[in-house]
Amino acid sequence: MKRSILSVVVAAGLFASAGVAFSGEAEDKAITARQALMALQSFALGNLGAMVKGDVAYDADVAKAYAADLKAIVAVSQTGMWPEGTAMEDDGMKDKTWAKKDAWTTYPEINDKHKALVDATAKMADAAGGGLDALKGAMGDVGGACKACHEKFRAPKE
Repeated sequence: MKRSILSVVVAAGLFASAGVAFSGEAEDKAITARQALMALQSFALGNLGAMVKGDVAYDADVAKAYAADLKAIVAVSQTGMWPEGTAMEDDGMKDKTWAKKDAWTTYPEINDKHKALVDATAKMADAAGGGLDALKGAMGDVGGACKACHEKFRAPKE
């Protein structure tokens, strides 16, 4: 599982980089790549959250695998995934993305929020196999990091 998710993440990063190198569809490819990363993050986090909520039984090995995946996913460089002109407020972008213009206009604030997520997922990767209580504690920090970025830089999906 870990290798397959990491392969998808690497492919998404390469896809985004290649998309930026070509004109025309670069913006769409960048948006697709960043949404793919968010979907992978959501998948890993959702499965960890199901353990925390008691919807599925806690399994240390599975928790460690999902937490390691999440750590790898958030570490992927997003450099080519955020070109100017791809905020929802930009011409032609309203129905393509929920990224707010603040992600660009308040730069580098978004980098600080991303670093908080990277740090929180690293701690989660270390804690996830140490029992349900350890996972719960780490989950709060990861969720807080996600929320801090989404509240400021992502509009609610309609």
